[in-house]
Amino acid sequence: MRYAPFEMERWQSTYEHRVRYNLSESGVHPLTVTELLELADLDARIDEVRLGYGQSNGSDELRELIAADYPGATAASVLVTTGGAEANFVSFWHLFEAQGTVAVVVPTYAQVPGLVESFGGRVAPVPLVEEHGWQPDLDALSAALAGGARSVVITNPNNPTGASLTERAVAEIVELTQRHGAWIFADEVYAGAELGDVRTPSFWGRHERVLVTNSLSKAYGLPGLRLGWIVAPTETIADLWGRTDYTTITPASLSDVLARIALEPATRARIRQRTRGIVRANLAVLEEWMVGQAGRFHYRAPDAGAICFARYDAPIGSTELAEKLRTEKNVLVVPGDHFARDHHVRLGYGIPEDDLREALDLVREAFDELTA
Repeated sequence: MRYAPFEMERWQSTYEHRVRYNLSESGVHPLTVTELLELADLDARIDEVRLGYGQSNGSDELRELIAADYPGATAASVLVTTGGAEANFVSFWHLFEAQGTVAVVVPTYAQVPGLVESFGGRVAPVPLVEEHGWQPDLDALSAALAGGARSVVITNPNNPTGASLTERAVAEIVELTQRHGAWIFADEVYAGAELGDVRTPSFWGRHERVLVTNSLSKAYGLPGLRLGWIVAPTETIADLWGRTDYTTITPASLSDVLARIALEPATRARIRQRTRGIVRANLAVLEEWMVGQAGRFHYRAPDAGAICFARYDAPIGSTELAEKLRTEKNVLVVPGDHFARDHHVRLGYGIPEDDLREALDLVREAFDELTA
């Protein structure tokens, strides 16, 4: 196998803690442990948690709490992982066929496409069409499945656009994959961070060949717990669990405890309320700023997540622009090049409002300099 660099993660990992303003993050400002316990109305003594090996597929209580969010699922349908990254990796490992084809809805988070390329597979891109509200080209999906793709990889709500699939698009994806006997591999990490009142429906339960991954990183504001999960048919979960014996073996014991606190139903509701409050208030700040840019940016407002994928009008490529912002303005953004979309930029707006306003002022300064 060969190694295909994961450009976006290398960019973020290298610089996100070395800038004053991080607009590369796609989640909301993270909670502290104290804030999480306050939301749970608990006076828990987490300093008494014994730091031994935990249950390697996640504690029974945690898997039951996760399953409760997926109608028809049970604890046996759930595998707890070290972050969404491990959930995606072992799901890919289970589904991958050597030299096989994987249909991928793009643009998207590049982890799984990069793994397909690294392991010698072929990606059949299924484009999201901006003019149609970032909905998928279903003719391209049909062609990919007819051409031999045995799985379709979807991030819903999408990264980087923040767009949610329409019910019509979901229904057609389900029908096409059923017809061809293909798997749906759905990363649903931004579900629960919607701008509206309705949560994005899951692909879980749409037919028998569905894998869903998620984590506490985005909608819950708890990325530092590195706690993710997979929901899948019980016989598939057994295979996936075995594969984690080769990766991280077990989630962190302390993360399991704090995840149980976060996913207790009343606390889960409060955390989601906090997340939606942040994304709604901060999107209003971003959109007000966009209006003041006199047509410099073109974008579709996201449905979910603290991310806005904007096309810009300036004589500079997106990687060069991101480097200018980093080195001259102390602001980190994700260049559209990382999603194979030059002259776009992904702006994360989940940081504290005052920081967001200051960062956007610096982005404006950079564009003023470019167009002077």
